[in-house]
Amino acid sequence: MSTSSNSQAVSVMPVSAKPAAKRRNRRLERFLKNKGAVAGIIVVLLFVLMAVFAGVLSPYNPVKPDYLAVRQPPSLVHPFGTDELGRDIITRIFYGARALLMAGVVSLCVALSIGTPLGLIAGYFGGLWDACISRIAEAVLAISSLVLAISIAAFLGPSLSHAMIAIGLATTPIFIRLGRGQVLVTKYRGLCRGRARDRPAASLDHDPLHPAAHHRPGDDLDPSWGSMINKANNLLDQTPWMSIFPGGAICLIVLTFNLLGDGLRDALDPRG
Repeated sequence: MSTSSNSQAVSVMPVSAKPAAKRRNRRLERFLKNKGAVAGIIVVLLFVLMAVFAGVLSPYNPVKPDYLAVRQPPSLVHPFGTDELGRDIITRIFYGARALLMAGVVSLCVALSIGTPLGLIAGYFGGLWDACISRIAEAVLAISSLVLAISIAAFLGPSLSHAMIAIGLATTPIFIRLGRGQVLVTKYRGLCRGRARDRPAASLDHDPLHPAAHHRPGDDLDPSWGSMINKANNLLDQTPWMSIFPGGAICLIVLTFNLLGDGLRDALDPRG
């Protein structure tokens, strides 16, 4: 009897695993058929490699002035030109990508480390804990995360590290609601499946380019695309390359993440 039951179990397992494997293959095929999404993920990978190997890709120092090369237009020596202090712009774009990538990781860690425990506490204990934490999170979510992050960064002071903290605090309520919703779904799945509606959708009101909005002039130890554009505002008619290339980098990465997000949404759509 035991031998027959084991053989039945072995014969059933591959059958139950086949639908999940087929779904994964269909999703991967849908994603690969989306040319925009494939291009997006390639550009994202190049962006990450550019950020990681910034010191290898360019021989110039991103913060050391070179007063013999002030405001030089694009050339073979400086493909994107130089800024008001003679620093190579393409080098600063490389290092700005590193600062941008680091800002995204650090701000996400801040939001996760604060929001997830609070969401778990609200969902598990309920009652007064749930009421207080949820009302505070809803009040914060009523404010645009961009406006809130700028306000927090202005209060903390102009620096990239403060901008990371500000972004993390501004997006914390999203993770509070996600954590609370998951606890409620797990806690009441057998009694009330309708509670799964407490699981919120991820907000689209935040993006990885907040440091471009928060970074202030003067913090030259952490070059960022936003600070480069900000410094070039008054010189746009004289040295347009100081704004065009960093602005193009921002437009490209925003477009890339939008294409990648659309491709993932279409690939993971259960109705597809």
